[in-house]
Amino acid sequence: MTISESSNQLIKDFEAALNLDGHPHSGQPLFAGVDLGTAYIVTAVVDSRGTPLAGALTRSRASIRDGLVLDYVGSITILRQQVEMLRRSGFPLQLASAAFPPGTTGKNAQAFGNVLQAVGLDVAGLTDEPTAASLVLDIDEGAVVDIGGGTTGISVIQNGEVVYTADEPTGGIHVDLVLAGHYRIDEHEAESIKTDSVRQAEIFPLIQPVFQKMASIVKQHLQGYPVKTLYLVGGTSCFPGIERVMEAETGLTVARPHNPLLVTPLGIALSCLKENAVELRAETEGK
Repeated sequence: MTISESSNQLIKDFEAALNLDGHPHSGQPLFAGVDLGTAYIVTAVVDSRGTPLAGALTRSRASIRDGLVLDYVGSITILRQQVEMLRRSGFPLQLASAAFPPGTTGKNAQAFGNVLQAVGLDVAGLTDEPTAASLVLDIDEGAVVDIGGGTTGISVIQNGEVVYTADEPTGGIHVDLVLAGHYRIDEHEAESIKTDSVRQAEIFPLIQPVFQKMASIVKQHLQGYPVKTLYLVGGTSCFPGIERVMEAETGLTVARPHNPLLVTPLGIALSCLKENAVELRAETEGK
């Protein structure tokens, strides 16, 4: 099983839209998705057809940790800057959705929506991150594994429905810690090494055990479910070779889309569109 060409093209379109500046939309409704991640905060904007129009991506180290909003002020500051930039560029955002790690409930989940409200956005809805990613991947069966900076989220999908979710505190930060310990540097320097394409082959043997641990955790959570394919998303899934480790450790087919970092925020925007479409239909039918 591979990622469909249409799904990869959608991600590529969003990737291109991130670089747009001063290209105002033509007055159609806008739907935004905000991914408050450990390493990045990403906002995606789509139109009523689900076409990516614009977006913003900002480093956000320490604002979110282990799936919890720890630094409200930092998260709000970054998101406000993104929203203001997008509005100046001709995208007057008002309606948005957010996502939380699977298994997050109550006030911890609502906190993600509170960040959106704090910058003046209307919250269309909240969803878990792997479920949002599945909207981009357009899958009915399999497991979405969202490996971010601080956590790994797992969602099992059967017949188009999410039947199991889990979230584990392991992600890119743990890779950084291994590199920091080995080279005796701080985490920020380790992050730079990890994302340097020239050095990734060199450091792969050092961090492979971390990926193997992630894979063993995923395998454990999937026991009892007839999953055949894993779909890797999230920033840490961008590292070359992680898919091979996942395949070797789990014995499952592993599919990785173009630029896994952008899948979840785009899916959140599509979730916002989907939620608003449902409400509009309900209002129309009620009249």
